[in-house]
Amino acid sequence: MEEIAAVRDGAVSTVGDVVPETFHDDIVAFLDEGSFVPGVLTLLAADSVGRDTPDVLDRAVGVELIYDGLRLTRRLAADPPWTDTDDPTQANIDILAADVLVARGFYLLAETEAATDAVAVVQSFGHDQTVSHKTGVQNNELEVDILELALVAGASTGGGMPLETDALARKFAEHYDDTGGFPDPGILFDTAARERIEAVTGGSGRPLNRND
Repeated sequence: MEEIAAVRDGAVSTVGDVVPETFHDDIVAFLDEGSFVPGVLTLLAADSVGRDTPDVLDRAVGVELIYDGLRLTRRLAADPPWTDTDDPTQANIDILAADVLVARGFYLLAETEAATDAVAVVQSFGHDQTVSHKTGVQNNELEVDILELALVAGASTGGGMPLETDALARKFAEHYDDTGGFPDPGILFDTAARERIEAVTGGSGRPLNRND
């Protein structure tokens, strides 16, 4: 699936100036653990409204990097590595990597219609993690929120905002599991899924708001 390669290459290029080399390699290795579903969905949403411009890939990479940074943060919060070792070096590196990924993602979305939605995703993530810490129960709201962001970031390249993104995002997020993550985008985004994406992104609406 060419969209996977495009998002992956774009993400690697975006962190290409990160030094030292070992830190850069750690970040790339973490990126490669994922399936690039959020970035691919961004491209598919843009394609559904007929947009194929250079900034579309930047948006896809921005969404992907924000997700990867937050999922790394969630992993660290769920199983704090610094509690089981006398040397917190790797844990500190992982925290820094998460910060780099989110920051680079925000930079790519900063001047887009999806910028406000990106901030909302991070705010919701912080709230969800606080609740999870108190209850001990994890959920996949991050996946729902990031897939909504992908739909907005992609579809807004055509000048509008998609409507009713929550239901579709939740449908796709059902395929996420804590062990294996998302399935391959080529499997998740089959013909029927692409038709649903086109239906959701074909109208004009407004940015998502989970508090509605």
